Amino acid sequence: MRRVAGVKPVGDTPPSADAPPTATAADGTGKPDAPRDTNGDPIQEAKNNNAAVIDAAAEKAAADSDFITATVNDESISDFELRQRVSLYLALNGFAQAQLTPEQKTRMRGQIMEQLQAEKVQLQEAVKKKITVSPVEVDRRLNAMMQEYHFSIEQLRQNLTNAGASEEALRAQITASIAWQKTVQDEYGDRVNVTDEMVKTEMAHYADGANKPHYRVMEIFLPVDNSEQDAKVKKDAEEVEKQLQQGAQFPAVARQFSQHPTAATGGDMGWINEGQLAPELNTALGKMEVGAISGPIRSTGGYYVLGLRERQEPLGTKIAEAPTGPIGPAGTLSLARLLLPVDPRTPKPQIEEIMKVAVQIQQHYVSCKQLDELHGKMNGSVYMDLGDAKLSDLSPQIQEAMKNSKPGEAAMPFQDEAGIELIGRCDKRIEIKTAYVMPSRQQVEDQLFQNQIAALARRYLRDLKRDANIQVRDDSKPDALIR
Repeated sequence: MRRVAGVKPVGDTPPSADAPPTATAADGTGKPDAPRDTNGDPIQEAKNNNAAVIDAAAEKAAADSDFITATVNDESISDFELRQRVSLYLALNGFAQAQLTPEQKTRMRGQIMEQLQAEKVQLQEAVKKKITVSPVEVDRRLNAMMQEYHFSIEQLRQNLTNAGASEEALRAQITASIAWQKTVQDEYGDRVNVTDEMVKTEMAHYADGANKPHYRVMEIFLPVDNSEQDAKVKKDAEEVEKQLQQGAQFPAVARQFSQHPTAATGGDMGWINEGQLAPELNTALGKMEVGAISGPIRSTGGYYVLGLRERQEPLGTKIAEAPTGPIGPAGTLSLARLLLPVDPRTPKPQIEEIMKVAVQIQQHYVSCKQLDELHGKMNGSVYMDLGDAKLSDLSPQIQEAMKNSKPGEAAMPFQDEAGIELIGRCDKRIEIKTAYVMPSRQQVEDQLFQNQIAALARRYLRDLKRDANIQVRDDSKPDALIR
């Protein structure tokens, strides 16, 4: 069976992490209900109602406002555009310019310059094919990103402003990503052939692997187009790993730097069973704990940096539930406290914003040491190591917050007379395990299609870059552009 009608352009994809579904209102008005998060709560939407299609020359105004750093087939990349993209990357990862060393700034600027060059090539090909991307498609992707990062639209815009970036730069990056997906789809979608025999064979492989561990894997792929590039690409991959180890969000880094189609979904490869990837990637995965980041791994086509998001035990494994509540000596918990003081007269909207910050900290909580480090960066906050505490000796609010907590977790923040309280457990987090469940035939077919289209997309971009006329400014020679 040829896979043509079954694969739709990005703007018409079925509900996924990239395109939250829109429900019809229950009141029969036909108006869609507000989008909701995974808990069923409404989320805020980003909207841009301006009519728009992709335009490969859309950044010409920016190019005119600053010196040119590179040209791609006679289309310019301005220093303003490059600075905006660097600021955008920092904003999405919560980094400040002051946190980076001069060497890191230089390397990051170089990496983002290469990504902008690739985007220009991709957009030019999209324009040639008359590919369009609507504001609604960009809104969907932006809303999914906010949900993934737990940002409201106000918080996102504030982060962008604080970093010196713009929402327009973010929307331009999203537009380029969607346009490239559609371009690859247009070029190869009707050439990819997923047969019944291929699906049956793959289903048999899944059945054979059902008694093995399975991994939910994130990937960042940096291609090596020729052997002369190997050392440089490896160094770039090492810098990517360093940024992740320093706290950068894997999806944001993948969207910015990865040259694999999974970049559009933040590098999410989905579930992989032991032995399914190339041997060198499988070996690295087998040594990783959940939450770990790999170093650069040389494999077919380039370097990979992997992140292990989840792990599933073999099919039929009986999973014991993680203990909750006090598990220390004499029924104690090792706790730490982070207080964000709030004056009782503080306006309610301001208190709500402080609570949102506390919730973000709770959702990304790693350890008590992390709370102490945050205290050092947050003026006016108070950190206290509570040691091994008996719940009965603590306030009723803390008792309620911690009674069902699990090792290594932080309770949901709450407000008391002192301000917003965040209580974290200092014991080691226990990995919550799940057992493997066989994928459906449709999921297997979709994965086979994506595997084929990903390989074709890499080759497509490599050929486009090889044929492009790309010139980059040599800062050692003022106003000089070199090949």
